[in-house]
Amino acid sequence: MTIEIEIKFIANDEAVSNLPHWLAAWPHQHCAGEKLTNIYFETSDNQLRRWDMGLRIRGFGDRYEMTLKGKGDSIGGLHQRAEYNVPLSQPTLDIALLPTEIWPENTDVAALQQRLSALFSTHFVREKWTISYQQSEIEVAFDRGEVAAGDLSEPLHEIELELKSGERQDLMAFAAELARYDGLRLGSLSKAARGYALAQGNPERPLRPLPLLAVKNKARVEEGMQAALQLGLAQWQYHEELWLRGNPQALGEIKTALALIREALALFGALVPRKASTVLRQQLTALENILEIEPPAADNLCFSAAWLQPQLALTDWLVGKRWLAFLNEKDSARLQGSLKRFADIMLSRIAADLRETFENVQQPGQYQDKLTRLQRQLLAVHLLGGIYPAEAVVRWLEPWQLLARSVALRQQHMLKVQTREALKQPPFWKHSGQ
Repeated sequence: MTIEIEIKFIANDEAVSNLPHWLAAWPHQHCAGEKLTNIYFETSDNQLRRWDMGLRIRGFGDRYEMTLKGKGDSIGGLHQRAEYNVPLSQPTLDIALLPTEIWPENTDVAALQQRLSALFSTHFVREKWTISYQQSEIEVAFDRGEVAAGDLSEPLHEIELELKSGERQDLMAFAAELARYDGLRLGSLSKAARGYALAQGNPERPLRPLPLLAVKNKARVEEGMQAALQLGLAQWQYHEELWLRGNPQALGEIKTALALIREALALFGALVPRKASTVLRQQLTALENILEIEPPAADNLCFSAAWLQPQLALTDWLVGKRWLAFLNEKDSARLQGSLKRFADIMLSRIAADLRETFENVQQPGQYQDKLTRLQRQLLAVHLLGGIYPAEAVVRWLEPWQLLARSVALRQQHMLKVQTREALKQPPFWKHSGQ
């Protein structure tokens, strides 16, 4: 077994042309393109997918290899997964050759073998560079071809940066070097994920409304912060795909995701010094400024450095826990405290702030000045309320969300009634007493 650590980029035609020139800046060895074919296998009920596994046979020249990728972690465009490789003499699937301990308990491997069949395939030419960067060796693989399932296919222009030896932080730093150029975006979807979508007929993907943040029982404050930022990043990248596929409404969800990331940084800012996220916040601000005016077309903006750099910076901030170097002993201890207690305190403060803000509003025009504040507070409740029953949180949020919509649409005749309804909502959290 090996642990695969890689960053995936999707490249446009400009980046494809410029990639050899970019890589020439570092010591490297180049390998000419090699034609690869991959056949992915699955059961009729997507059993492997439900186990978060991927199974393929790869053919290159007259050689074959069976690979199973296990459950792993994916943040932004950084993918870390266990990988098992078995050489084959011919392209015939035989999962009995894989280690038995990789399967869930009580798996009947022989029965599973009978249920597996080819689901989709990828066909591409892979060109490789082995880069010496700082203390590490990084393989850059450029794949150009297609993902195909039945009569459906999608073009494939993917650049993978894989850490062959050295430190993960060097991999992130090298990715940041490439992120200075236009023409790349993070690949949050694997080849397998794209193949599964094609195998299902490539259905139109719906908008995904912002959910309440889900956290494990007895989570620590630090875990809540990480989960909050990962939620914002996941919402951003999900709707990036939709925007690129022609859904104009996805841009609104992207703006909400950016606002959520900004609110998460502010919410936990009392525990993590602002200087820990200075560069990240600057890059987010630059992108938000672009979106405030008429934004460029999705194909232009999503493949720009202005778009890629904050995504990559946030990925690096989360994976590398970049805040730790800025904490004193007291802040470190507070981050290891109970998320539930932190949420109770912050929710009580939010409720008090909303009451103070809206209780004495006299003129309809005054609401417009308070809309941004209201929207930020509601995002904070999305991040803090997930440790409580969802029904109670949604019931508390609904009148405030209705008020926010009315203010945004300038439906002034309803504002006073909606404000009274919102202010009447009893707390769903335990009173902190602070």
